[in-house]
Amino acid sequence: MIPGLESGNIALLSMLTPLAATPLMLLLHRYPNWRETVSLGAGLVLLLLVIQLHSAGTTPLETTTLAAPVTGISIALAVEPLGLLFATLISILWLATTVYAIGYMRHHDESHQTRFYIWFAIAISSAIGIAFSANMFTLFVFYELLTFSTFPLVTHSGSREARLAGRTYLGWLVGTSVGFLLFAMVWTWILAGTLDFRPGGVLAGHITPSQGGILLGLYVIGVGKAALIPFHRWLPAAMVAPTPVSALLHAVAVVKAGVFTILKVVIFIFGFDLVNSAWSQELLLYAAATTIIIGSLIALRQDNLKRRLAYSTISQLSYIVLGALLVNSASLTGSAMHMVTHAFGKITLFFCAGAILVTTHKTKVSELSGLGRQMPITMAAFFIASISIIGLPPAAGTWSKWYLAMGTVESGQWLLLGILMVSSLLNIAYLLPIPLNAFLGSSGNNKSHYQEAPTPILLAITFTAAGCLFLFFWPDKLYQLASSIHLP
Repeated sequence: MIPGLESGNIALLSMLTPLAATPLMLLLHRYPNWRETVSLGAGLVLLLLVIQLHSAGTTPLETTTLAAPVTGISIALAVEPLGLLFATLISILWLATTVYAIGYMRHHDESHQTRFYIWFAIAISSAIGIAFSANMFTLFVFYELLTFSTFPLVTHSGSREARLAGRTYLGWLVGTSVGFLLFAMVWTWILAGTLDFRPGGVLAGHITPSQGGILLGLYVIGVGKAALIPFHRWLPAAMVAPTPVSALLHAVAVVKAGVFTILKVVIFIFGFDLVNSAWSQELLLYAAATTIIIGSLIALRQDNLKRRLAYSTISQLSYIVLGALLVNSASLTGSAMHMVTHAFGKITLFFCAGAILVTTHKTKVSELSGLGRQMPITMAAFFIASISIIGLPPAAGTWSKWYLAMGTVESGQWLLLGILMVSSLLNIAYLLPIPLNAFLGSSGNNKSHYQEAPTPILLAITFTAAGCLFLFFWPDKLYQLASSIHLP
């Protein structure tokens, strides 16, 4: 720990670090090298601050109150294992994405690059605020800030398609949060008199199982960032954004903020007993299972590479939602681990898609045959990330899917176990043919010679792909944080 600073203050510094970098980025907009150095420096400082928090262990730590607009409701930060896990993920992948963006934005000759880095930093600051929220009100504030700070990133190009995608993005995310999530929070406040996150939940003894079923449904539907079908349309629409933004949406912040919120609600607002007694639990479990299968089937039909990966994300997010709603030790451990393993796998896949775009200008799966012999590093990384998403050794996704499967067994949900197995087969069908065809397929009449993407892009790809392997062989710290989520 930093001498003289409590963990809550370090959490505050972590949130403020990306934000503090934005004025410098603006001042240095005419000096791209220095601007990007500031972004990298802020990422490094954030990572070091989060590492400091790990030294305090996994017990609940001090709360730092930023404001108290209403008696009993505050904007406050605190550190606990699940939030620390999310913050660690954000800090590592922001640094990797910044390195990647340097190569991508320059090589692809993207306009308004300073604006891109500024809004990216604001989004990361919002995500850190979500990770360290001490109560549901604070989480909601930063949840909305994340939505609005990523809107300029989704609409970055300024094209008509981007503007339409932005309206879809904003409409679905704001609509679900205001229409359902906000209402659920107000109801919780009326019933429990608090929105604080407490192990075992705050609603116990304050709500009937019938009311709990309705309220649980409102929370799950209200977290639109979890992309549960039919509240998923914003995610494929947002694929019009530059690839570093796609990486942010799918791995670093946005969708992970959604499933993180559901985990926090289940554990710290409801608690195990109340979720298990809620009549809507079974319905929501099978809504998640349906999303897993439908997302995979739609992904299988997509020829556009980024759209295929987007529908894959929709499917994979529901693994985490399913694990959260099963509310047992194995399933929650699996959900928390999958939040991380999926992030490393999916960000690698999007990095590879962007590398292919800037080098070859190809966007379709059907155009990639034989490309692996010209871009071996990129397609090897794609293969590693694919087997991680599938859940095959020696990649990290093996462990998260193992615990999720054990969670279904622990709850006696054999049909859900079967759905997870079928989904993994579908993962194989829509992911593995891409790298295999790239290495083994014929290039046909295409005689063009391509090289690997620029060095910053390759460095980022190599790092995140290595992360998929590292977390398979050394999952101890990940498991420690995931399994130490406070149980009742």
